[in-house]
Amino acid sequence: MKKNKIIILGSNSFIAKSIIKKLKSKKIEIKKISRREINLSKKSECIKLKKYISKNDKVLFIAAKAPVKNIDMLIYNIRICQNICNFVDKNLIKHITYISSDAVYKDSSKPLNENSLVEPDSLHGLMHMTREKILKSTYGNKLCILRPTLIYGRNDPHNGYGPNKFLRNAISKTNIQLFGKGEEKRDHVWVEDVAEITVRCILKNITETLNITSGKILTFKDIAKIIREKFGSNIKIIENKRVGPMPHNGYREFDNKKINKVFKTFKFNSLKNWIQNL
Repeated sequence: MKKNKIIILGSNSFIAKSIIKKLKSKKIEIKKISRREINLSKKSECIKLKKYISKNDKVLFIAAKAPVKNIDMLIYNIRICQNICNFVDKNLIKHITYISSDAVYKDSSKPLNENSLVEPDSLHGLMHMTREKILKSTYGNKLCILRPTLIYGRNDPHNGYGPNKFLRNAISKTNIQLFGKGEEKRDHVWVEDVAEITVRCILKNITETLNITSGKILTFKDIAKIIREKFGSNIKIIENKRVGPMPHNGYREFDNKKINKVFKTFKFNSLKNWIQNL
């Protein structure tokens, strides 16, 4: 009998590459679909999906242009979701996992959880919230939604402010530049932990909405200090005058009881441990 497989929509992404590596290590059949194979924003190309998907296959939906910075990008990403829903038959597939973002949540002075208010204040968060609603209306109880917080890892292509950028500064022996005093408190999660949780959700057919967060917060200045400690005190940490308001009012903490309950034996890697073991 033909083995069922996992269709990966957006296989060239930073997160997808780690997920693919884990799936291959488990000898699981996959079909990678990147923009080179199918431009998911074009209805005329999405018809090709039908030839790749067989009965009881599973789908990982991670395709997006991100982060969303303008209306055109927002519409582009929603069109991708619309095309997937039109060409990936709910009655054919067994399960679908969507990688969303913690950006869907409204800021709060209390730790966020899966029941917190979904009311994004950014186009990026609005995109994910909209795609989540479209997917829920299409796939119902076959859908798993994962909302990771800020992701770090050596091969991140975005060079985002925080661990990824600070690490590259240190490796190139350039100073680490902070916004303000780097006092914002944020949760960061390792890309390999995101990949492991995603693989477990796919294999176990989890149909929950889960935040992927470490449950620990650090200031950006704390992160810079950990990196400087690893790479040498000759790297300076420079504070700069802040332009504009502090993102998320300087605080973005998560209560991750739900994911700890679903995966009782899983332990998140700490950012400090990752840096120290580079």
